[in-house]
Amino acid sequence: MVTKPIPKASATTLHPIVNTAPDTASDAYLRALLLQSPDVIAVLEANGTIKFQSPSVKEVLGYEPNEMIGRQSFDLLHPDDFPHVMKVFADLGAQPGKVMVAICRFRRKDGSWCPLECIGKNLLDDPLINGILISSRDNAQQRLTEERLRESEERYSLAMQGTNDGLWDWNLKTNEVYFSPRWKAMLGYADAEIGSTADEWLNRVHREDVAALQAAIGSHIENQTSHYEGEYRVLHKDGVYRWMVTRGIAVRGKDGTMNRLVGSQADITDKKRIAEMLVHDALHDALTKLPNRTLFVDRLQNCLSRGKRNKEFFFAVLFLDLDRFKVVNDGLGHVMGDKLLIEMASLLTSCVRPEDTVARIGGDEFTILLDGITDSSDAIRVAQRIQTALTVPFALGGQDVFTTVSIGIALSASGYSHPEELIRDADNAMYRAKSSGKARHQVFDSSMHAHAVALLQLETDLRRAVERQEFRVHYQAIRSLHTGEVKGFEALVRWQHPQRGLIYPGDFIHAAEETGLIVPIGWWVLNEACRQTAEWHKTIPEAKGLTINVNLSSNQFAQPDLSAQIQRALKETGLSPASLKLEITETVVIENPEAAGEILRQLRELGIKVCLDDFGTGYSSLSYLLRFPIDTLKIDRSFVSGIGTGTENASIVKTIVALAHNMGMDVTAEGVETREQMLHLQHLNCENAQGYLFSKPVSPERAFDVNPTVSI
Repeated sequence: MVTKPIPKASATTLHPIVNTAPDTASDAYLRALLLQSPDVIAVLEANGTIKFQSPSVKEVLGYEPNEMIGRQSFDLLHPDDFPHVMKVFADLGAQPGKVMVAICRFRRKDGSWCPLECIGKNLLDDPLINGILISSRDNAQQRLTEERLRESEERYSLAMQGTNDGLWDWNLKTNEVYFSPRWKAMLGYADAEIGSTADEWLNRVHREDVAALQAAIGSHIENQTSHYEGEYRVLHKDGVYRWMVTRGIAVRGKDGTMNRLVGSQADITDKKRIAEMLVHDALHDALTKLPNRTLFVDRLQNCLSRGKRNKEFFFAVLFLDLDRFKVVNDGLGHVMGDKLLIEMASLLTSCVRPEDTVARIGGDEFTILLDGITDSSDAIRVAQRIQTALTVPFALGGQDVFTTVSIGIALSASGYSHPEELIRDADNAMYRAKSSGKARHQVFDSSMHAHAVALLQLETDLRRAVERQEFRVHYQAIRSLHTGEVKGFEALVRWQHPQRGLIYPGDFIHAAEETGLIVPIGWWVLNEACRQTAEWHKTIPEAKGLTINVNLSSNQFAQPDLSAQIQRALKETGLSPASLKLEITETVVIENPEAAGEILRQLRELGIKVCLDDFGTGYSSLSYLLRFPIDTLKIDRSFVSGIGTGTENASIVKTIVALAHNMGMDVTAEGVETREQMLHLQHLNCENAQGYLFSKPVSPERAFDVNPTVSI
């Protein structure tokens, strides 16, 4: 600590006002002023070292003046104030004659903190002072409340941001406003092009934003808020409105009277644009640019609210699903699939009014909100308009693509309370339309909801059934029409429901496919059928050459580990691959021909045979028979049922049999129920048949109980 007196002034030292006797009347007068001044006067070196300290420092901070000389002034600063003060001091030191203000806290000798308002002036070029003059005043009002300190800090923080923001200073007594050059430049004006009245500001604010701006300023003037902050649009010189944010704070006198409003303005146009883009993206589908489910539900909620206020307000929701979109997506590729969805979005938008909402809520599903219609006929007409528009193909990549949609309609007259209820019922109606043949529309009624609830319960029970292994396999004999012997069996799944008893596939397979449960059910059936057949081979001498036919669903066929799953089942049960025949439908292979061909070739290499089930009811393309390694064609029961009634069915069956034989395949006819049908099939040289004439699907214990009254 330096305690010796400061030497007499020279070109590089400070005049020893306090520590030496006055040489002149002027010095005495100045010394008296320093002794009586309540302000703390200090002179600092360029590096912040104290070279002079007035006596008032003892009263304010508790230090003797000589204790301060030679100390680093920054050591007394509060750590939170240090960065701000250092920046101010650096700016001050770089500009001779510069005056700057800061509020900061200094440590008293007793360890407490004292907030001081400091005014600094750069006098480093003054040959007598040769330092930075600091005048500090104890602000008692700031110590009374932390809020006032925060307000002051905000005021000076705003001032420090002047290099980037536009500053303004509104003198409330004269009603003059100082606008900094930066403030004017933000609006495209030179310094001289804007005057100093409040109208220069307020008259450029967008008329929709003026009231809010004035209200916010008024609230702060009335001391209802600690500071003012607001966003508004202001007219740029180029004629375009820009978004600005302004922040300000009141400057009050000792008596609390407001004298000025000071603050800053920053251009946030780009931030607003980005924010609006993010909001738009959050509410719109990225591919089609249509509203997404969130925005659709919000608009639907608005319609519900209007309907509650006005009982005559009527609206409807349409739920649309593209028929066979997966075939297009897989056949032409995802790029073409996306283009189809984009074209579909455009078509739907063209079929409705501007006030209606078309949304994509996921995958190939769209919804339409018809806002303010007369009755259900309006919604039906829109559905018909869409179906008519889809009779024209989409041109995608030089290829014409036809598509159709299934449409469900839910009407607001049903007394809904929540948006999701309308979407749910329109969805249920759409499924009814799709199950009725696709490419059509269906208006929701209450029976559909009951059906949907029952389906939901069915799905729940199905999941439990998979966990509890409630399924059973029944077997239907396949007989040779040449010898009459049993050549094999077809494995058919049944569900032994704990309450409903035995449930047949027609009542649960569709639900299993929709939920994906068909895959674990299918693997269980395969394993059980292989196990049972292997057991028959071991225990029944006449069963050694029997084969087992197992249906393979499209979901199973699409599994990447299909071949491995089948090999595992054969290995675990001990069944020979030659004894297994897998039945697939034409739909399975057409959905992805290239992949299907590879899988079928793998199965053939394993020694497993493949049957094409329900032949004649699907695409029945000869090219598929040529491309794929198929061993057996199964004639669908719909052709067999009319074979002896004089219809064209006999010709169709004859053609199928001849086609199969020419391609080295054998034929099995399904659904044979009469002796007349059997005789016709024998006449056509069909090798095998199955049906109620010989045996119904039965439990393993009764599988060999063939109808003794039927002779071949």
